[in-house]
Amino acid sequence: MSGDQSHSGPPLGSKANPSKYDCLPDLAGDEPYFVIRAHDPLSDSLVELHAYIGAGQSGAAHNKLAEIMALTSARPPRPSDSPKYRETFAISQSMERWRESKNGL
Repeated sequence: MSGDQSHSGPPLGSKANPSKYDCLPDLAGDEPYFVIRAHDPLSDSLVELHAYIGAGQSGAAHNKLAEIMALTSARPPRPSDSPKYRETFAISQSMERWRESKNGL
């Protein structure tokens, strides 16, 4: 799904050229968020996986997930006990609690 768009100027989705759907300016002060930066070797694949899932393309999502798993099977980018991953799980839980509090669940 690599939508390689040739254009001059800052890349789409950067601080200098935010996407039309950039959510950072709309974040509530107490809303948890998570950022995947381009320097992460899995960033493009993870964003693509998110897009496939959101678009209901389960076959493409499954294939992309298999590709990600193959990339990390030999050597994960970071040890599984990394404090960064523990924090990621905590952010995920914060997101769920925040959403439930806003939706009155």
